[in-house]
Amino acid sequence: MRFVVVTGMSGGGKSTALRMLEDAGFYCVDNLPVLLIEKFVELIAAPGGEVSKVALGLDVRADQSFDDVRKILEKLKEDGYKFEILFMEANDRTLLKRYKETRRMHPLSPDGRIEDGIRKERDILSNIRIKSDYVIDTSSLLTRELKEELDRIFVQNKEYNNLMVRILSFGFKHGIPADADLVFDVRFLPNPFYIDDLKHKTGNDAEVQDYVMSYPEAHIFIEKLTDMIGFLIPNYIKEGKYQLVIGIGCTGGKHRSVTLANRLHERMKDKGGYGINISHRDIGQGV
Repeated sequence: MRFVVVTGMSGGGKSTALRMLEDAGFYCVDNLPVLLIEKFVELIAAPGGEVSKVALGLDVRADQSFDDVRKILEKLKEDGYKFEILFMEANDRTLLKRYKETRRMHPLSPDGRIEDGIRKERDILSNIRIKSDYVIDTSSLLTRELKEELDRIFVQNKEYNNLMVRILSFGFKHGIPADADLVFDVRFLPNPFYIDDLKHKTGNDAEVQDYVMSYPEAHIFIEKLTDMIGFLIPNYIKEGKYQLVIGIGCTGGKHRSVTLANRLHERMKDKGGYGINISHRDIGQGV
């Protein structure tokens, strides 16, 4: 039997992950009272049971101590029960935005500031997060991309390291992304903006891609960048980094940066062992 404990930050995507696991054939139970967890595991793990895949959602609530949850999980492990922990994560800014959009109060600060609840919850969950088998940061993930990551881990059973790589194209005229870990400037390449037939197209169009990649420097850049990223990622994983944002910028964020971000994504997407997505922040900005 495959048993997955799904936990994480409130607003980090736990409920969404449980729904997706249910669609993938898991028997899912959410918000089970702490006192029933041990008995529930005993029942589903009993010989002859029909359930082969189970996901149990556990979260921080004001009416119970999460220390009790940790103790029960430790006891289950001592008793020989095998389970994996999936931790759903998001940065503070994203969590705050999600709470404001849904007009919900944080469970740890029902009468106070949401920021205080988020901070308290991070402290409470810090220990279980370290011990988690999988950490997925949903700050910049689309629903489709989250499903792909969960399918890769729990359906295709592929190797997964707790690192989500996000390739982000942008325009320097609109500001450097605040969350970028690595920033690369591709303004050394000729700008398609000054070609009348290409001005209103983007790096998602074949004509712009052909123009940008017609210069040898573009190929050399991608080769060297891919090689460097390939060196960095295993070391980031070893140090426990769970999110890497690679920013590629040009003047407006529509042509060169989009083209090269797409090329980098194509080279990295099949490497395996980590999640990867791509977005073009300024591609919709007016010319």
